[in-house]
Amino acid sequence: MTLPAVPSFPHPFRAYTPASYTFPLPEGHRFPAYKYAGVRDRLAGLLPVLETPALGWADAARVHDPAWLRRWRRGEVTAAEERAFGLPWSEGVVERARRAAGGSLAALHDALKCGWGANLAGGTHHAFADRAEGFCLVNDAAILTRMALDGGWARRVAVLDLDVHQGNGTAALLAGEDRAFTLSVHGERNYPFRKERSSLDLGLPDGVTDVEYLRVLRVSALPALDAFRPDLLLYLAGADVLAGDRFGRFHLTLDGVRERNRAVLTWAHVAGIPTVTMMAGGYNRDHALTVEAHASVVLDGLEVYA
Repeated sequence: MTLPAVPSFPHPFRAYTPASYTFPLPEGHRFPAYKYAGVRDRLAGLLPVLETPALGWADAARVHDPAWLRRWRRGEVTAAEERAFGLPWSEGVVERARRAAGGSLAALHDALKCGWGANLAGGTHHAFADRAEGFCLVNDAAILTRMALDGGWARRVAVLDLDVHQGNGTAALLAGEDRAFTLSVHGERNYPFRKERSSLDLGLPDGVTDVEYLRVLRVSALPALDAFRPDLLLYLAGADVLAGDRFGRFHLTLDGVRERNRAVLTWAHVAGIPTVTMMAGGYNRDHALTVEAHASVVLDGLEVYA
């Protein structure tokens, strides 16, 4: 993939967003569409933010059932499938799912070139081979893992999922792949209520604070990544671990989230592991806090890498 160089910044990093690509939503819907444009605007002037390309359907079919994808392209979905997805079907919502995943793929190419790539969307970890759940239609982490392994871009891929919800779709899609390591730190009693088995699941109780969360990250999660020895890291940096999130039950502060990000990115940078950051979930009652937490992943990345 060839993308235009942007010479006006003193570093090689850029980010991708589908913020300009929208789809119709019923009034009052809980999908946090506001945050994508908000994060783009927050980062303006710090690095180039480019419109995401659309993921090709053939690449989506690396992990998803082609017949199922075809039904979604045509709108041949049931009411039950729409309810599980959490969004009404439209051509726009399907196209936006492709663009969110396409941003992750573009960020992967950047990571392989200069060590880190950022997608200001993606992290759609609830999508299964033939099932959409939790606002997730195509699973970008699983697709990138399969492309990297099959293409020889990486020998061992780790997916570090720090969204408050378990990455159930990713765990299921990559089960049995010895070259992939799925690690999920999530709320044990939170959605999804039927968990899949990741390579390592670290389920935490409701009400976890900064101190407790960061201890688990440093004592259990990062050592497990050390032991696996990946040469590519996909980091789902969920903001729904913050106190006040509508769908989270943790009590982290913004300072705690930023310390989490810096710990992960510093670990990867020191180890020389190319890293892709994806937005994942964030639904705080304080919209400005959601935006700042998502933007902080890139702010922390610039601090660590640039």
